[in-house]
Amino acid sequence: MTGRVSSIQTLGALDGPGIRVVAFLSGCPLRCEYCHNPETWDYGGGAKMSAEALLDRIRRSKPYFGARGGATLSGGEPLAQAEFAAEVFALCRAEGVRTALDTAGTDCGADAGRLLDNTDLCLLDVKSCDSGEYRRLTGGDLSDALAFLRELDRRGVPTRLRQVVARGLNDAPESAEALKSLAAAHGNVIGVDFLPFRNICARKYDLLGIPFPMRGVEDYRFDCG
Repeated sequence: MTGRVSSIQTLGALDGPGIRVVAFLSGCPLRCEYCHNPETWDYGGGAKMSAEALLDRIRRSKPYFGARGGATLSGGEPLAQAEFAAEVFALCRAEGVRTALDTAGTDCGADAGRLLDNTDLCLLDVKSCDSGEYRRLTGGDLSDALAFLRELDRRGVPTRLRQVVARGLNDAPESAEALKSLAAAHGNVIGVDFLPFRNICARKYDLLGIPFPMRGVEDYRFDCG
């Protein structure tokens, strides 16, 4: 089986526990205002690759995984290629490679179910807990992410909820409290991550000739004082 892969990062340390190989799959139905990977939007973008070839790339890094590392499928939106992603994770499991799915939960169909059969950890990006704000920020529907979270909970898949925080966009205390409340309502959620917005992706938009809605917005820094 083949899929389309935008890029592969080895020795990744930000997309799940430990050291990981991160494959960014092509295709995404959302258009998040603060997206850091606009090069992954195109369903026909990236390079065609078989599941076995991607496993081979992952296998080369196994000596670095240690007790916690493994493989992460990100994007784009991995659920846009759920059948391919499911095949990759099945091969990883057969090799003893731990798997993490970095997703916005845009699809809860049969292929997504097969993918979750071989998912050790889900990093679920809930862009906003307010349906109107979610629609404005992403062009998508919050109900899809919530349905996916319910399926993760039903299956008992360990999940970390994630949310990018941008100044003046979704940095009100109420936004953080809503995500924490959502986490508390699902027994499979093992943590919540608030990720500060960074403007470093602006160059990508320039190269692609795509307007960047967040241009000029300052990088977000959490006040730890």
